[in-house]
Amino acid sequence: MLLRHARSLLFLPASNPRAIAKARSLPCDMVILDLEDSVPDDAKKVALDGAIAALDEGFGGRLAAVRINVEGTPSHGAEMVALKGTAADYVVLPKVEHPKQVRDVFSVAQKPVIAMIESARGVLAAPAIAAGEGCAGLFMGNNDLRKDLGIPPSAGRAGLAHAMQAVVLAARAAGIAVFDGVFNRLEDETGLEAECAEGHHLGFDGKTLIHPSQVTVANQVFGPDAQAVADARRLVEAATGGAERFEGRMIETMHVEEARALIARAEAVRG
Repeated sequence: MLLRHARSLLFLPASNPRAIAKARSLPCDMVILDLEDSVPDDAKKVALDGAIAALDEGFGGRLAAVRINVEGTPSHGAEMVALKGTAADYVVLPKVEHPKQVRDVFSVAQKPVIAMIESARGVLAAPAIAAGEGCAGLFMGNNDLRKDLGIPPSAGRAGLAHAMQAVVLAARAAGIAVFDGVFNRLEDETGLEAECAEGHHLGFDGKTLIHPSQVTVANQVFGPDAQAVADARRLVEAATGGAERFEGRMIETMHVEEARALIARAEAVRG
């Protein structure tokens, strides 16, 4: 699966063998083995060893990534070195504010990097980060960004809208994937569905998640539905080139390209 086709990207502690084992039975598109926030300082080495062992075993065709600790922390360097040569598809780097941070990880780990945008500086630097060497995608880190901007935890996402759209714009200009931040309320499925829909409408490819129960909703919202795919197939079959009429509307090359992209996404998800 291509990164841009991923709908559900699940964070889980790399120090938790039970969570890792369960992830292999979930319909998530990416598993992100976390070495950062979900792992206490005295368990970093155990988590790294667990991540490498889990990567060796594989995740049944799912994309696999490892979130390492931020630049300047004691374990950052060792984690970069350890991931070189593993089966990780990507390294997730938190708190990115400059393309050099991504370039350094890419050069050491020899893995494409997904940069987390979690601060005002990160948002403003997003175009350079996205276009920089080694950057394969962007994650919104909305919890940290909210704190950095001074937005109360109880507030909605209106105050984040400009930042989120700026990050989407940066990713699209660079031709890379981009994903919405996590939803914290684990028992609020209605709220999760609404936030997924909002992210989808803003242009995000999928959503990062923190609990297995969130996977199904993210897949439903970010995955193309059967009717949309059927419509896309009819459009592609009917198109002859240039501007023309199709089922009561005007289409051109752009619409054919969009339809083909939708079909490709549906086939990737089904596969």
